[in-house]
This record gives sequence, structure tokens and C-alpha cells, in this order.
Amino acid sequence: MTTLAYGAQAADQPVAPMTIERRAPNADDVQIDILYCGVCHSDLHQVRSEWQGTLYPCVPGHEIVGRVSAVGDQVTKFAVGDIVGVGCMVDSCQSCPSCDDGLEQYCETGFVGTYNGPTADAPGHTLGGYSQRIVVKDAFVLKVGHDEQDLAAVAPLLCAGITTYSPLRHWNIGPDKKVGIVGIGGLGHMGIKLAHAMGAYVVAFTTSESKRADALALGADEVIVSRNEEEMTAHANSFDFILDTVAASHDLDALTTLLKRDGTLTLVGVPEHAHPSPTIANLIFKRRSIAGSLIGGIAETQEMLDFCAEHGITADIEMIRADEIETAYERMLKSDVKYRFVIDIASMG
Repeated sequence: MTTLAYGAQAADQPVAPMTIERRAPNADDVQIDILYCGVCHSDLHQVRSEWQGTLYPCVPGHEIVGRVSAVGDQVTKFAVGDIVGVGCMVDSCQSCPSCDDGLEQYCETGFVGTYNGPTADAPGHTLGGYSQRIVVKDAFVLKVGHDEQDLAAVAPLLCAGITTYSPLRHWNIGPDKKVGIVGIGGLGHMGIKLAHAMGAYVVAFTTSESKRADALALGADEVIVSRNEEEMTAHANSFDFILDTVAASHDLDALTTLLKRDGTLTLVGVPEHAHPSPTIANLIFKRRSIAGSLIGGIAETQEMLDFCAEHGITADIEMIRADEIETAYERMLKSDVKYRFVIDIASMG
């Protein structure tokens, strides 16, 4: 079926209206009329071919909330009218050890991204959530339990939320842990909210004194301006866990020295070029770790959505019309958003 979308035909062309084709639902498919789609920094990288391998036309968007409008005859978990979400994945091999463990994001043949992933559907690659409608295999659709008035602010949970929730859960964050969240942006602001809800003592790191009040309002117990050497030194050897959401290259030693023995620094931001090599003695002499984490599996993403619904957690957003996407990208590059843009898909009509 023909669907209105916003995408780009080439790296040097703006995101603009286009029509795309969506398949009719197969037996195990769910058709979703999209209500809201978050704008992730990944969208900008992909659509402008700043990451290798962009396929055109490129329709970004992997923070999707919508209403089920049709289901295949083998679908039992969803019904027409349900409010659902779709995140960064729409398929995987579903047979490798990672998929068997519910960790589809680490699929050993590679998961299928919600956009720019291989598919039998025309044009041969997946087209994302900057569109009025999408059809997704039921195993990759998620139930949304938030109130309907909160749905726009739920959309970023499908990427920013799970990207921060998954490492916090994996490293068993709870009331007995001191946790640092580095960066107060789309990911970081969710990390603060989630770690706070998990009961941890949360310390936010920012390079800007002007963000101190914002971080406290989000739920941080304390804020460190990382350019203040005294503030940093005062916390040496004290953190159980630090979640680094910053996507720019930076010195990791300044953070690893803050970890306790057996503490972990986990990276979820991919820098434009490599971080400076960390000092190995910092790791060896305290048995500290530097780790990475990628989104989350489908079961864990559902767990995250349920946790957020239970605790009243959503993203802080700014709603935009579809024809404001390019302006949003330019503002995003300047960090001029608190903290996530979300497209009102009704504006496409």
C-alpha cells in the first residue's frame, strides 16, 4: 500500500515528503498507523551518509509509537486498536545463541534495522518511522502501557530509553550503588531518570555549569562539572558504575579513576573517531572494566516500557511537525533541544 513518508533521495538532499510502499500484512505481521516518531542522532548520521552503507531512498526513524490497524491471521498478542511501539530492530535470525537468549541486538548474523536494513520488500531495504504507516513482524512489536496523553514522550524510550536501561539492568544497578551518568542529552537524561527510579545514588556529569539545575531536576542527587578538577578529584575511587552517553571522542582516564575496585565504565555513545587509548594501569590495579552496550533485546525492551509505565517515566521532548525535520537536525547538532525531538506524524497529513 502507498504511504506518505519523509526521507532523502541522496546524502546531499534534504529530508522531504515522498511516497513509499508498505507490504500487506503477512500472517505474523502487525500493521501500525504511526502516531509519533522520535528523532535520534543516528537518523542524521544515516540519512546524510555519515555512516557507511546508507541506502536511498532513506526514511529514518526507529522510535515509533502507533496504533494497530491490522494484524495477520496468526497474530495473537496484538489486536486492532492496541497502542504499540517499534524500536531499532524489525527482525533477526531468531536462531543463533544471542537470539535464543533474547538478545536479538547481538544477533550473530546481524539484526535487521528498522531502516536501512535488508528486506524482501521494495526498495530492498527497510524504511523507518518518519512515515504514516509501518508493517512489522509481531515478534518485534512492543506493548505500550502509558496513558495516551503521554505517547509522544514515550517514543524516545524505544531507543534512548532502552539504550540506557539495558546496561543499568545488566550491571545490577539498585539502591546500594553509586552511579555516574556522563552527558545530559537524549540518552543521558533518560539514564538519570532510570537510575534514579532504580534507587541508585545518581551523579550527573556535565561540561557546563548551566546544566547543573537541569540535572538535579531530572533526578540526579549530585552534579559534577567535569572541567572542575576539584569536583572530579573529590569522587576518586567511589563509583560502582559509570554510564558514558557522550558520542564525541574524549579522555576515558578521567572517568576510570573515579571507579571503585571492580567498577565498570560502560560506553553507549559511538564517537566520530576513537577515544584516546586509556591508561592500562588504571584498570589493572583496581580490576576496573571498560565495557560497551547496544540497545536491548525485545524482552528487555518490553521490560523497560513496563518499568517506565509503572514509574511514570517518559522522555523530555519537543514536538515538531514533519516539515521541521531539517531544522531539528540543525538544532540537534548544536545540542539545542531538551532533550529529544518527536515528530507528530499527524502533521504529514
